Amino acid sequence: MRVAHVITRLIVGGAQENTASTVLGLHEKPGVNVRLYCGPTTGPEGSLEPLVQKVDGLFHRVPNLIRPVRPLSDWLAYRQLKRAFASFRPDIVHTHSGKAGFIGRLAAKRAGVPKIIHSIHGPSFGPFQGWATNALFCGAERFAGRMTDHFVTVADAMRDQYLAAGISQADDYTRIPSGFDLQPFLDAENSPTKRASLGLSPGDFVVGKIARLFELKGHDDLFAIAPRLAKRIPNIRFLLVGDGVWRGRFERLAKEIGCSQNFIFTGLVPPSEIPSLVGVMDALVHLSRREGLPRALPQAMAAAKPVVAFDCDGAGEVCLDGKTGHLIEPGDLAKLKERLAKLANDAPLRTALGQAGRKLVEEEFTVEQLVERQYELYKRLLA
Repeated sequence: MRVAHVITRLIVGGAQENTASTVLGLHEKPGVNVRLYCGPTTGPEGSLEPLVQKVDGLFHRVPNLIRPVRPLSDWLAYRQLKRAFASFRPDIVHTHSGKAGFIGRLAAKRAGVPKIIHSIHGPSFGPFQGWATNALFCGAERFAGRMTDHFVTVADAMRDQYLAAGISQADDYTRIPSGFDLQPFLDAENSPTKRASLGLSPGDFVVGKIARLFELKGHDDLFAIAPRLAKRIPNIRFLLVGDGVWRGRFERLAKEIGCSQNFIFTGLVPPSEIPSLVGVMDALVHLSRREGLPRALPQAMAAAKPVVAFDCDGAGEVCLDGKTGHLIEPGDLAKLKERLAKLANDAPLRTALGQAGRKLVEEEFTVEQLVERQYELYKRLLA
């Protein structure tokens, strides 16, 4: 079985970690020849390329596959991928992300690849953008959908959105949760040494958020409620894990609202350090307005941390309101503030929600399940 995966870039992010884990796992399967085609990884978010480059022959650069729309570069990327597929002759091309998904599927179709699969890690269209952009991306997905034999979604919410837009049929979708290595999170400890290294006191109540410092990730909502929460809970600290082009803006905002002492910016950290940071959190918030199934939620849940999330896309499939955390309507800042205040003052509730979350993740989100489900899907499609 020859399988080619295509993704626009391998920054540190959920879709990229999912893809890297998949190709590394498939590489270990007898009889599977897998390659990953990827554009240049640029930006402050960090790179996962070293993870896949350590395996000879796995990683292949597509120089002109870039995220912005650039007609000449896009045409060249299409030609580069088409030539690569003609040379490798994959049985399956499996694409990820918007740009790679469109160009990769088109190149695969023109190269005569037998089966074409596309993973939907997050919506490329929706209420988070203007109508013109929305119409463009929705139209592009409908066009590419006609070249797609099967879709993989990380959450049922993605399937429902695409079906509502008239993209393919229900039988053409398979839900495969974004599994990861659970053990580091199961072992995560609330280390006094780690807390001290971050400037945290033993009695601080730590609310964590793992996300790129960028638009639509919900950081603005956290800053909006911070002054009142800090007045009500003086020992509250917000641990922002990640980096991005909006970091300077958020650091200035923390000063403007008088909460510099309440916010801790870790900057860019490698994925291997995430478990130790989750370990010192008392709760995790996820406030993104655009996300497939946010990887940070099951990671925190594996560490037995309660989660608070906006009910966007697939968040509600893991953040079960009143069972593993608190699910809130997007933009309901009053309820967000109240739920965090309740968690700060109710340790038994934090423990109960955290333990229930850990059980759910152990049943659904192992990296072995991720790889095996993909592999079984491939075999079924090629049968």
